[in-house]
Amino acid sequence: MATSTLQVMDLTALKAVLKDLRDRLVPSRFEKAQQPDAHTLQLGFRTLQGMVWLELSWQAESARLVQVNSPRRHGGGSTLAQQVQHGLRQLALVEIEQHDFERVVLFHLAPRPGRSPIRTLVLELMGRHSNLLLLDEQKRITAIGRQVRQHQSRIRPLSSGDVYTPPPALQGLPPTLDEPYEQWQRRLSLLPIPLGKALRETYQGISPALANQLTSFPGSLDRQGRLLKEQLVSDISEPQWRQLHERWGCWLRHLNEETFSLQLDDNGFRLWNEAPVNAGDQGVLSLRLGCYYQDHLSKRRLSREISTLQQRLQQCREREQAQRDEQTQRLKDTVGAATLQSEADQLLCQPDPDRDTITRAQKLYHQARRLRRAVPLIEERLKHHDQRLMLIEGSESFLEDLTQADWDDPDERSLQLRNLQQELEELMAPRQRRRRSVAPTGQPQPLEVHTNDGLKIQVGRNHRQNEWISLRQARSGDLWFHAQECPGSHVVLKASMAPASEEAIQQAADLAAWFSRARGNRTVPVVMAAVDALQRIPGAMPGTVRHRNAELLWAEPDRARRQLEGRKLLA
Repeated sequence: MATSTLQVMDLTALKAVLKDLRDRLVPSRFEKAQQPDAHTLQLGFRTLQGMVWLELSWQAESARLVQVNSPRRHGGGSTLAQQVQHGLRQLALVEIEQHDFERVVLFHLAPRPGRSPIRTLVLELMGRHSNLLLLDEQKRITAIGRQVRQHQSRIRPLSSGDVYTPPPALQGLPPTLDEPYEQWQRRLSLLPIPLGKALRETYQGISPALANQLTSFPGSLDRQGRLLKEQLVSDISEPQWRQLHERWGCWLRHLNEETFSLQLDDNGFRLWNEAPVNAGDQGVLSLRLGCYYQDHLSKRRLSREISTLQQRLQQCREREQAQRDEQTQRLKDTVGAATLQSEADQLLCQPDPDRDTITRAQKLYHQARRLRRAVPLIEERLKHHDQRLMLIEGSESFLEDLTQADWDDPDERSLQLRNLQQELEELMAPRQRRRRSVAPTGQPQPLEVHTNDGLKIQVGRNHRQNEWISLRQARSGDLWFHAQECPGSHVVLKASMAPASEEAIQQAADLAAWFSRARGNRTVPVVMAAVDALQRIPGAMPGTVRHRNAELLWAEPDRARRQLEGRKLLA
């Protein structure tokens, strides 16, 4: 699963969001604050049209101010959320302030519209120096997202109780439409550096993403195929300078007139364009941008969690395999029991053996008996390690399914991943600790799809769900499917509700093939059996069953994938 590229919120994006929020949010009444993670605060404001939620984040790589859909309740008990909730209670948002090319936003709140502000919420979007601060009437800091100690910044330490000081002034010149073309070109050409770097170092408000947008146009590549932003300023031709200046002016006009339109693509987003954009294609800009960030951050978080679980499974597999190899070697060593027995017999067959010979023979007999007694114990341990290795292999199959489930909702994938992590912690724990641990709470939520004739198909996404749909929820008449001799999901067609058609049976078989380690094959053999023919294996891990009177079907995993992607067969 590839990690998505996240575009940083720059000055252009900030001004576009502020224009959108001022039109819809000022004035409004503050109602709720909650902190979903260590670097994000969500604020709810009540307007005449309803509740509007803002997300303010001071995380270095994704600092942002956006609108989000109504979030679920979480993080309301954090210290910062409680401080903000108490400080802004019953206050109205009367002004949103941001100056020039600074990425600092001030939310001014007063007892009611028309009154002087008594609280100010400050959001600083400055990369790794980003922060969130709540100020009182005397501009003292009453709450802060990230304390900045003296040893972290001698220039601008920030702590609760300090008087707020604004960030240092920006370096570079503020862009302006009044600057002549010759002067603009001369300033960018002072040093023999790449154009992208010259733009960022000469003028304020130029992010890497904006520099890329300004310098990407037909004819911007040189003979070596380098992008214009990567070329030295001394190598840029006069026509390229002219076209770049036209785009520069276009961007500044959008910025000055606050005429923004959001266009999303695979490389990120863009808020200005030479060509007019159909207004009908534009929704609430700040909300669309919030959805963009939430989607990319969810995918990034999911990718990290999947990578962590993959490493954990690999460690479990290596440890279990090493323990099995040790028991295998011990089993090989028991072959020497017959040799020890033979040596002892030869010693006692000597004519008139002395006491030392008898003692030595008795020790050999004892060693031989001990080795023979160890055989069933070692075989039991080998069986235990084999079961755990099968459990790990099944978990790897479930994890592969999650990494490839692009048709699935990111929140649903994250939930299934957490269930898999919890299950692995439970099942891989030592037996004595497993007995003391608390069983997972809540009813399992397997994937449910429906056939064309309305029958339900349940797909287990982990071991616990496999056991639940096959042995606990199954009813007489239901049909069970599983890829033959291959780790994967249990699939149950609820044929007890109505007779199953051949099409429904084939669809269930295809799903069993797709949700298995054999999904890369063109065709996969799938076992079908009545749920009445399933039996739990005593002492085996959860989700392990045996069956009788099974029928073999041939399934195509790719057909199931197309159905999931094209029809979104989630219940």
